[in-house]
Amino acid sequence: MTGTRREFLQYTAAFALLAASANRASAQSTPNVLRFVPAGNLSSIDPIVTSGYPIRNHGYLVYDTLFAEDENFEIQPQMVDRAEEGDDGLVYTFSLRPGLKFHDGAPVRAQDCIASIKRWGGKDGLGQSLLDATDKLEAVDDNTIRFTLKSSFPLIYVALGKSSTPVCFIMPERIAGATDSKTQITDATGSGPYRFLPNEWVPGSKAAYEKFDGYIPRKETPSGIAGGKQVNFDRVEWLIIPDQSTAVAALKRGEIDWFEKPDLNLVELLRGDPSVVVGDYDPYQGTLLRFNQQQKPFNNVKVRQAVMATINQEDVLVAMVGEGNYEVCKSFFFCGTPMSSGTGSSVMKGDLELGKALLKDAGYAGEKVVLISATDIPWIYSASLVVEQLLRNMGMTVEVQTMDLGTYFTRRNSTEPVEKGGWSALVSGAGSVDFLSPAQHLALRGNGLAAWPGWPDDAKLESLRADWMKATSQDQRKKIASDVEAHAFQSVPYVPLGQRSQITAYRKTVSGIVKSPAPLFWNVRKTA
Repeated sequence: MTGTRREFLQYTAAFALLAASANRASAQSTPNVLRFVPAGNLSSIDPIVTSGYPIRNHGYLVYDTLFAEDENFEIQPQMVDRAEEGDDGLVYTFSLRPGLKFHDGAPVRAQDCIASIKRWGGKDGLGQSLLDATDKLEAVDDNTIRFTLKSSFPLIYVALGKSSTPVCFIMPERIAGATDSKTQITDATGSGPYRFLPNEWVPGSKAAYEKFDGYIPRKETPSGIAGGKQVNFDRVEWLIIPDQSTAVAALKRGEIDWFEKPDLNLVELLRGDPSVVVGDYDPYQGTLLRFNQQQKPFNNVKVRQAVMATINQEDVLVAMVGEGNYEVCKSFFFCGTPMSSGTGSSVMKGDLELGKALLKDAGYAGEKVVLISATDIPWIYSASLVVEQLLRNMGMTVEVQTMDLGTYFTRRNSTEPVEKGGWSALVSGAGSVDFLSPAQHLALRGNGLAAWPGWPDDAKLESLRADWMKATSQDQRKKIASDVEAHAFQSVPYVPLGQRSQITAYRKTVSGIVKSPAPLFWNVRKTA
C-alpha cells in the first residue's frame, strides 16, 4: 500500500471516529470518557519488544511496576509493599501489596513478577546487568520475591523502577514466561488501572481502554510515575489522527479532550482559544541523529566523525520547534543534569567545509544513505529534512524514505542493507529520563546487535558503563560519565541535536494532568 493510500484511509477513519464521537456526545456521560490524540500510532501492544513512546505510554495504562520514579527522579515502591535489604548488600526481599490482581481476575504472584523481570531483562541493558549480577531470583512464597546477588548492585531499585524504555512492566507468568523478549506478545493482560480492549484496537485509527475496577491504588499523592493511581474515567480512547490540522480543529471543537504533541507551528491557533490550555507535562526532550553501524557508510567511524563535525544544532532545532523553544546542548546527557559535562564536545564545529574534508579522508565512495522519517511526527520530519540537506551538502548520496510512526518503529529494527529494506540513519528523540546516566541511556550502549537500533560494537563504551555502575560515590560517577562523553564524541554512536520543549494541549474542562515523562491517565478529571 502506498503512503498516500494509507494516509487517506487513516484520515477517513479519524474523521469517522470524530463524527461518531460528536453524535454520541448527548448519549454518553461525557466526563467519564477521555478522548486523547497520541503522538503516534499504537503499532504494537508489547512495551518490552518495542521501545517507542506510544507503546510505553500504552504500557502505563495497562501494567503496573514494582517500583516507580517520582517527579524528582527518586525511586518509590509501587506494587511492592515492603523492601528489605540484607546486611551484606547481596540479598533483597520484596513483599507485594495485598490484593493485587490481573485483569483476568488472577492474583498477582511473585512468580509473575519473576517471569516479567526475566523477560524485561532480556531486552533492557540495565535489566540484563541486574540479572548478570544475580545468583538466584526466587519466589519465597506467592507474595515475596528474593534477589540473591553474586556481587553488589547498588542500582537495583533504579533498574526495577526506571521509566526510560523498556520499563519493567509486570505481566502474568503465562504470558511473560512463555514469550521471549524478541517475540511480540498478543495478550495485553496486566494489573494496571485500565484494561486494554483488543476488539476495539484498529492500528492507525483507534485504541480503547476501560477502567479496571479491581485495581487498588496506593494511598500517596501522585508524583511522576509513582504514587496513587486514582482513575476517574470509565474509558480512555486513543484516536490516531495523523493530520495535525485535523487534530487541532477537533480539539478546538471539543471533539477530543487532549492532544499530546501539537505541531508548534499550529500552537498559536490554540493559545488564542479560551477553551484550550497550552502547557507541558515533560518540558525536557532530547533529539539525536542515529547511525546504522552495521551497514555502509556509517560502519566507518571517520564518516560518523565527519557528520559530527558538520552539524549545527541550532539549524535543526529551529526547524523542529521554532525560535525560543529549544536549548543548544552539546552533551550526551541532558544539560543541567548531574552527569552532563559536555567533555569532548569541541568536535561539534558546525563547519561544512571541515565536514567535506573529513568525509573525503574517510574514503566515502558514494554509498547510498537511506534516511527514514515519520511524517506524522512533525519535529522528526522537519529535522530529517535539515539533516538530508546537510548530508547532501557534504557530498553524500541521500534518499529520505517517509512513513507513519508505527512503520518507522518497525523499520528501524531491520538490520538488512538498504536495498533490502534497511536504513542508514534516522532522527529520534527521548525524554529526560532516558538521557540521565550511562546506566539508563539506551543509545549509549555498545553491545552490538543487542543494543538499541543502530547496533554499535564498542567495547570501551561498555567497559565505561560497567565502571559507572560499580561506582560507589557521586563524584566517581561524574568522572566516569565525563569519560563516557569524551569517548562518545570520538566513537559517535549518534550526534546529539540539542534539547527542546514539548508542548501539549487540552480542553479547559480537563484538570489534574501529572508532570511526568509520559502522558498519564490517572488523577486526571474532566468536567462537562
